[in-house]
Amino acid sequence: MPNRVQSLIVGISGASGVIYGLEMLRVLQQLGIQRHLVMTAAAKVNFQIETEVTPAQVEALADFVHADESLTAPIASGSFRTGGMVVIPCSIKTLAAIAHSHSANLLVRAADVTLKERRPLVLVVRETPLHQGHLELMHRAAGLGAVILPPMPAFYQRPQTISDLIYHTLGKVLDCFGIEHNLFQRWGTDRPGPAAGAE
Repeated sequence: MPNRVQSLIVGISGASGVIYGLEMLRVLQQLGIQRHLVMTAAAKVNFQIETEVTPAQVEALADFVHADESLTAPIASGSFRTGGMVVIPCSIKTLAAIAHSHSANLLVRAADVTLKERRPLVLVVRETPLHQGHLELMHRAAGLGAVILPPMPAFYQRPQTISDLIYHTLGKVLDCFGIEHNLFQRWGTDRPGPAAGAE
């Protein structure tokens, strides 16, 4: 059954965990979904810190790459139609800007457009521990219509690798857009029994 979503905006901000954004692009590419990418300057720095992948290699996974300072890009307008947007990972700074419609860069403007057009916006907020200000920002963004989806993997599927943990979060993101996938084993399907000694 083909996916109804034809294109998504992928925003990658400067939170730790840029590997989530990288793998999101790869999965969407495999699924044949058009990818509009916007990365912040901090995200590009984090790719150098956390991975062996260059920003240019990340950009090569997108169909369209938009500079974060380009507020005239197509994704800055509500008349440009997409299936929605995911910010993965989403830093607290980016969350704060989205929650207050402070569209000083393209990533935040695209997110604001996604909200005002009533399209799905998923924020993979990556921070811990959280203080009250962080929680209030998430509450405010959720009130505007965003889905708050921190990377909290399940362990009932017995993950064996870091990729298993990453794909669980990516699968939860895809579920928010109604995109079919097989990135993790769903509860209620065949799965291993309890480990020896488990209570």
